[in-house]
Amino acid sequence: MAYLRIEGVGKEFPGVKALDDVSLELSLGEVHTLAGENGAGKSTLVKILTGTERPTQGRVLIDGRDPQQEGALFKTIAYVPQEINLFTNLSVAENLFMPFSRSHAGRWLFDRRGLEARTRPWLERFKIAAQPSDKVRDISISDQQLLQIARACTQETMKVLILDEPTSSLTDTEVARVFEVVREVIAANCAVVFISHKFDEMFEISDVISVLRNGRKIATRPAGELDHRQLVTLMSGQEVDITARMQPEGPLGDTLLKVEGLCGQGFEEVSFELRRGEILGFAGLVGARRSEVMQTLFGFLPARAGRATLAGEPWRLGDPHYSVSHGLFYLSEERKYHGIFPGQSVRRNIGMALLRDTSRWGVIDAGRERREVAKIIADYEIKTPTMARNIALLSGGNQQKAIIGRAMACAPRVLIFDEPTKGIDLRTKMEIYRLMKALAERGVGVVLVSSEMEELKRCASRIVTMYEGRVSGEFDIIDASSSALVAAIHGQRRNDHAA
Repeated sequence: MAYLRIEGVGKEFPGVKALDDVSLELSLGEVHTLAGENGAGKSTLVKILTGTERPTQGRVLIDGRDPQQEGALFKTIAYVPQEINLFTNLSVAENLFMPFSRSHAGRWLFDRRGLEARTRPWLERFKIAAQPSDKVRDISISDQQLLQIARACTQETMKVLILDEPTSSLTDTEVARVFEVVREVIAANCAVVFISHKFDEMFEISDVISVLRNGRKIATRPAGELDHRQLVTLMSGQEVDITARMQPEGPLGDTLLKVEGLCGQGFEEVSFELRRGEILGFAGLVGARRSEVMQTLFGFLPARAGRATLAGEPWRLGDPHYSVSHGLFYLSEERKYHGIFPGQSVRRNIGMALLRDTSRWGVIDAGRERREVAKIIADYEIKTPTMARNIALLSGGNQQKAIIGRAMACAPRVLIFDEPTKGIDLRTKMEIYRLMKALAERGVGVVLVSSEMEELKRCASRIVTMYEGRVSGEFDIIDASSSALVAAIHGQRRNDHAA
């Protein structure tokens, strides 16, 4: 008998049918993957399973009972969100056992020593490189992600563990740790709902795969009966060429951006050149400091030494306003915190880049703003029912396209994309790749920072590798072998870059 049953569930929001007659079964001892493009309904279904939303129609049964009538049943479901959701000013131990009633660390007096003692086995089990007393803000993003998963597993009543994009910030080694824990959870006669856009991970860990598309369940199949191409077709409803190359075509221009001996937060002596019309990739493990290099160029972080030129002119470091006004834009991997204004509409998020053209004497010409924003929405194929919709309600891919459209409205000369497809489905990834290629072919210099080697090899003309804050190699994609790239991101300098 299935432990979790979803029977004809539907969910409607004003103007949107998020789920339509979805039925699924989840048995203990299995990994059931939910696959689907952004906006397919996965997040809405998870909210219903965790009790944060009620279905408009249908019902959910947990162990044969209705959790809407017995709220305690929801405590058997533990959820790990895609975004990091920790108390950064509290310790690792405090985060692990929040709320403290789960820690058994004293009923009337708080036993910090006991709490930290109970924390250590969990840190060892997940191989988290931190001490129980460390503040969460001081540990790596990957350890924060692992800590979130560990926190869910401390829920003693857990029978179902929902993992939403749990590996988006993890290296291959750390992914292997997560999968070890998933297998332990399954062995303990629990179930796992796994949500990911990474096909290799789906096929490695899944027993069953269910596909959602436009709010409806399209198929449920044993993972062994599907391959990559079939899964893409089920998710998108059409054939998608998953092998297409996205390097810019045609000859490259002259040097656009030149960086020499740049030193900053956690990195030393970084030098590279970006040519006009090129996509230059940056590869490295978590902690290689690629993002810090780009944030320093943009002016968000201070530089200790080094210099740069843009189109032959000296570049002013440490001034984001100067960077924007002179055509260098940084698109952060953390869209939610550094990319969008989540309390504002799509129109406001895009329109703020148009103020020079749409306002006079501090007054916005609303009609002109609507026309200009509508053009960007159309040009970048941003899927939204109306430009008045809160941008936080759009899928990650459409948020990313809105950010790109906003940046392009300012006529940039250099665009830095930091993990631009994090948490984005395959078809939308391909749309982002095509946008980057088109921008480069228009003469924009594009820097692509990515943790996905296949993404870099698909899009970049050259790849710069970093290891522990230093450049460890530079490769032309035409003759770079995978083994040489992997060696370089692990700090092994090699003169032989050929395949």
